[in-house]
Parts: sequence; C-alpha cells; structure tokens
Amino acid sequence: MTVELSPDDATDPGPSPLRNFGNEVMLERTRMNMSRVELGRAVVCGESLVAKIERGDRVPQREFAEGCDQVFPHGNGRFMRLWRIALRYAYPPWFWPYVELEKKATVLRMFNPVVIPGIVQTREYATAILREGRPKGLEDIVTARLDRQQILQRENPPRLWFVLHERVLRNIVGSEQVMRQQLLRLLQIAETLAHRVQIIPDNGRHRGPAGASPFVLMSFDEGADVVHVDGFPRGYVLAEPEDVTDADDAYDLLRALAMPLDESTELINSALKECYS
Repeated sequence: MTVELSPDDATDPGPSPLRNFGNEVMLERTRMNMSRVELGRAVVCGESLVAKIERGDRVPQREFAEGCDQVFPHGNGRFMRLWRIALRYAYPPWFWPYVELEKKATVLRMFNPVVIPGIVQTREYATAILREGRPKGLEDIVTARLDRQQILQRENPPRLWFVLHERVLRNIVGSEQVMRQQLLRLLQIAETLAHRVQIIPDNGRHRGPAGASPFVLMSFDEGADVVHVDGFPRGYVLAEPEDVTDADDAYDLLRALAMPLDESTELINSALKECYS
C-alpha cells in the first residue's frame, strides 16, 4: 500500500487530498505565527513529522487531526473531515471498498490460518507483519490499519467471530514481547461476551476446506451478507448469493473443526505461558 504523491508544488492543494491536508495545516500554522516545533508540542509529535505532513509526505494519525482542530481557532472539525479524505492515500484503491463495508458491518466473521486479523492487531504486531512486505510508507500503512479499529470503540460496535489456526498463536511475529502483547489483546477479545474466538488445533494434519484463504463474512442491519477474500496480489469482495453461501458453508465447517470457546481461551492462555512468559 503506497502513498502516491505528485511532484508538483506542495502548496498547491490540487494534486491530492493528502497535500491539501498538509497545505491547510501550514496555512493555519503560519497564520498564527506558530513554528513547527510549537505545533509539534501542541499535538504531541516531532518537528520533522509536522514538516512531512505539511509536504504531503506522510499520512497523519487521527490524533494529529484532532489536535489541529483544538489548536487552530475555528477548526470546527475541519481537519478531521480533511483527514478522513487524506486517509484514503494509505490504502490501495482495491481495498477501500472493504474498509467502507467494514465500517457499516454489524457482525464480522473472520477466518485466518496465518496471522491475527488486522482489526485487533497491536501497533507492534501490525508493524512487524507489514514490514515483511518491504512496502513504501510503512508508517502510513500501519496508521491506516490501526485506525480501522475505531469501529470497536463506537456505541454499537460490530460483533467479532474469529476462527484461527493454532499456528497463529505460536509462530513468532516480531519478537516474543510483541507476541505476548498481541495474545493478551486476543485474549481480551475472547473474554468479551459480545465476541467469539475459536482455535483450530494443530494436530499435524490438514484441517479445513482445501486451499482456504483468509476471508471475512460481513453482515449488516440492512442488506445481504458479503464476503471479502484476502488474496495476492489483491483482495476482492464477493456479493453473489452463491459465493456468500459457499463462504457461509466453509465458515460453518471451520467452526465445527475448531475447539469450543472455553477451550480456545485456555489454549491462548497456554500459549502465553509456554511461549511468551
């Protein structure tokens, strides 16, 4: 996921929403006769990061936009509105439809045989996973991934149901400390009444639908379910009824192969103690 930037003058708001955001920050800052150092102190970041954001070289974090709305007079939420548009630059075009659907979903049923789903990844785990792909703009991609987790903080968050392979708990991503913090986060989800986490035990045999890729079944208050399949080089959304039915059947089979909820939680605890204590 690469942030594409135009070589045009950074003060021109036309090339991209990302540059437009940075231009508005620079205009307000200079209007207040405020240095980049002073703005950085006010929004809790460094001078160099302020400069990169003003040039359109970095996707700002949500906290930066919120801070600008507080620091600059008459912000009235303008920087958060601009930020939501600029955030698109941290996603590849093919992924944005999934992000929009994810925001509207009431239930997310996820299967992943390789990693813990991005919707509950810690910053360190997400950074370690994404770094392996040698992407440009790593910090921007991590910022975008973590911001998706805001849907879990809303008044009526979506319900999560994860089916994961046991190797997800034991394959080290980043470091043992990174894994410990990530499994504690997964355990928190497993122990939340609204959510479900089931683990498919690793008994040395293949279990589950042949060639099953990571996928998400999304349900909504209104409208039919849809499926997002995580593939290479890009994921894709399926909305045809027969495709959704096939995914639903596959998910039912995966849940049947997985351990019950309580036993899955115990297995997460065991992995924490055995591997990352």
